[in-house]
Amino acid sequence: MFPTPSTTNLDVARVYEPAEDSFLFLDLLQEELPFIQERFATVNAPTPLVVEIGLGSGIVTTFFHKNILPDALFIGTDINPYACSISKETSKENGDTRYFDVLRTNLWDGLRPGLVDVLLFNPPYVPDETVPSIENAVKTDDWLDFALLGGSDGMQVTSVVLDRLAEFLNLTRGVAYILFCKRNKPVEVANSMRNRGWIVDMVNERKAGWEVLSIWKFRKVK
Repeated sequence: MFPTPSTTNLDVARVYEPAEDSFLFLDLLQEELPFIQERFATVNAPTPLVVEIGLGSGIVTTFFHKNILPDALFIGTDINPYACSISKETSKENGDTRYFDVLRTNLWDGLRPGLVDVLLFNPPYVPDETVPSIENAVKTDDWLDFALLGGSDGMQVTSVVLDRLAEFLNLTRGVAYILFCKRNKPVEVANSMRNRGWIVDMVNERKAGWEVLSIWKFRKVK
């Protein structure tokens, strides 16, 4: 079992602290290691690009970089400026910042379409009537809600990513790992995406307190 990256510089008042959903992602990546390494083992193929949307503390990208595909290229995005800063510190603290950069942006805005080989996304999945705004976060210095609140069904942000998955993912070899809670109705989401030409599999599930979390793998039908 690979060790969990340390995050001693984390500002928990401003950046999401790794919790059950984060650790579920780490366990999933370890289980998926043979699949991922085989998928990107082709000789003379372009170096894979791994993108984490909403990287928060940087623990997931750091784990992936250190243990799964050390020679890949990594970009982490986050709307939270403190997360962008802390994630770089997390990478450095755990020994390697090569091939890793951070982009402060909304989701994957600013990235070139069609180039993402591995997408990692632990979204704001908690259902809530309020949706955070940049203006309010700047005014109150309260950025944590961006990591938590996903609109009335918890899917407001995730739906945007799913609707544009075919635009940004490399459709030849790309794979996306996206986390859901049970209240997001992931089975219905998966069936909808299958009808749109995607191979969708639930690859990990865990009860975390009162919530049931699951991670689903998305690949385009060839």
